[in-house]
Amino acid sequence: MPDHSFKIGQKVRFAPGRSSLAATSAEYEITRLLPPEGGQNLYRIKGMAETFERMARESDLSRKP
Repeated sequence: MPDHSFKIGQKVRFAPGRSSLAATSAEYEITRLLPPEGGQNLYRIKGMAETFERMARESDLSRKP
């Protein structure tokens, strides 16, 4: 698996698949890089309007403009 596309502290958009909790924030911050699972890089992210962190697959994230 290639290096992670996002870095700690980077602001991203999160569009989760059906298996995830509904996203309540428009903006998320990468808090930790996790090892790949199932061939995909994983991240810990925190929504600016949330009090908890969640795990996200790289395919669920996109760069903020």
